[in-house]
Amino acid sequence: MGVRVVEATTVTPALVEALGALLPHLSRSSPPPTEGEVREMVEAPGTVLFTAVDDDEHIVGTLTLVLFRIPTGVRAWIEDVIADPAASGQGIGKLLTDAALAEARRRGAKNVDLTSRPSREAANHIYKSMGFQARETNVYRYELGA
Repeated sequence: MGVRVVEATTVTPALVEALGALLPHLSRSSPPPTEGEVREMVEAPGTVLFTAVDDDEHIVGTLTLVLFRIPTGVRAWIEDVIADPAASGQGIGKLLTDAALAEARRRGAKNVDLTSRPSREAANHIYKSMGFQARETNVYRYELGA
């Protein structure tokens, strides 16, 4: 079975349903995005939502690429890479990441950042094998509350 990567340019019930089904594989505490939230992502000029689609047209993975300009240039971040465990072994994470790197390059980014929890061993292995390097940095978070 083959998998291809497609940029989500329209919001369909299948896309909303797939995101809802895939998200628990990444975060058990985040609610699935609503149709309106998916539309906001798809329509945002600085956000590219990539989907991995199998031969049966099922969405088996997603990746969000976020691009924005700052004074030092175009920044690119990969966020929320999710591959359906049922489709494991098909290289979905790598295919999605390759598509994001190509798009970031096309849009003028000089590098692409991402974070990945240490517990996501397979994802970390993929990123390292693709040439991503761990950086010595402090990542801070400020909780704004609900």
